[in-house]
Amino acid sequence: MIATFFHWFSLFIQYGFLAYFLLLTAGVLLINLVAAVTITRHLNRTPTRNRAIHEAFSGFVPPISILVPAYNEEATIEATVRSLNQTNYPEYEIIVINDGSKDGTLEAARKAFGLELFPEAMQQRLSHAAIRGIYRSSLYPNLRLIDKENGGKADSLNAGINASRYPLFCGIDADSILQQDSLLRCVQPFLEDPRTIVSGGTIRLANGCKVEAGFLNEIGMPKNPLALVQVAEYLRAFLFGRLGWSPMNALLIVSGAFGIFHRETVVRVGGYSVGTIGEDMELIVRLHDVMIREGKAYRIVFVPDPICWTEAPETLKVLRSQRIRWQRGLLESLWKHRSLMFRRGSGAVGWLSFPYMTLFEAIEPLIEVGGIVFFLVSAWFGVIDWSAAVLFLVLVYVLGFLQTLNAVLLEEVSYRLFQNYRQIFKLLFATLLESFGYRQMNTWWRLLGVIQWALKRKQEWGNMTRKASWASDGDVRR
Repeated sequence: MIATFFHWFSLFIQYGFLAYFLLLTAGVLLINLVAAVTITRHLNRTPTRNRAIHEAFSGFVPPISILVPAYNEEATIEATVRSLNQTNYPEYEIIVINDGSKDGTLEAARKAFGLELFPEAMQQRLSHAAIRGIYRSSLYPNLRLIDKENGGKADSLNAGINASRYPLFCGIDADSILQQDSLLRCVQPFLEDPRTIVSGGTIRLANGCKVEAGFLNEIGMPKNPLALVQVAEYLRAFLFGRLGWSPMNALLIVSGAFGIFHRETVVRVGGYSVGTIGEDMELIVRLHDVMIREGKAYRIVFVPDPICWTEAPETLKVLRSQRIRWQRGLLESLWKHRSLMFRRGSGAVGWLSFPYMTLFEAIEPLIEVGGIVFFLVSAWFGVIDWSAAVLFLVLVYVLGFLQTLNAVLLEEVSYRLFQNYRQIFKLLFATLLESFGYRQMNTWWRLLGVIQWALKRKQEWGNMTRKASWASDGDVRR
């Protein structure tokens, strides 16, 4: 009797895991379909959009405050600021926020840009750590630096928002490089639809590329295998994940490395949350939450072609810390705003993307690892349904491989940033590494993030060691 019960119970659990991943497969295919249709329409509109962008010079283009939070960014701060100073945009200011760096970030910026202390009063609309000094550049009148006590990235962005003068602000990581027309392309949704409150662009990896005097001169592939795998991973995340949700106004995250925000709306909802480790996603989810609760019309948009190049981790230690942090940030954001799920009037964000992110992103590592362990135990006791086990493994691993491969192929028929055949073959090889080896490691790290969140472990950002191998010697201070 007990053996029969265990046998049927085992089958029930096995087919439960199988049903979960079948549902996940259906969701992935639907998002991929929406993304493919969206990018096709976007590419067909590109010539018209380009004309509109250039015609915007003769009309009203809202000025932008570019905020660059920096903590121990001595190696990259000069290259980033020089890149931003060469952006093709009519009116903008650059505000670097030195968040109590322990290295030579402040000194490197002072030498490179002729920064001098300048007495300046700041509005205190958002709270942040104490300001130690405000610097203005003697070389670039649109460049300022805020030197403050350490308070974290969210705290630094709040300080930057207080210091900003323009109606839109753009958060840029201090290890990032913008293409010259990225701001113009990313601001386009604000010109097309006055309901737009956030516009996010695509993140690509600068590892393996060559940057000189702030310009991206050559697109390359990283030699480091961890960074190479992340190139394929980022393609899948941006070309499908975010592009699929954007048309439904159900986007739950805009990368903290590159996004444009309506300043007053962000201030009204309280700015960035210092108490969460995933401040970029939490702000987006909170904006959805508040705007829906207040019944206001709004749009949060992803635009696939404004590109920001950033540096990916090249060591297991740093990558592990990053992925655990991302998973914890996801769970914190979803839990904090859980009332948004299935809320009346919440539309696609409450009825589609929020449940999807909860079921298939937040707890998926727990389900995947639990499923593998359960199938191994069932095999040990001889009660496994091998057809269900094989289908489970196919859905878990082959689907991930095909999804990444599809993103790589879509990249090649759309933007074709990687035109060298050797680069394309390396990218295809990266899809294999990403699905068979890297994925399992990443799933384990994400599971650790789930466990740490559940145990309410102390939140830590960890140190992101910058290699800055993509920048020329004249662009870095080591």
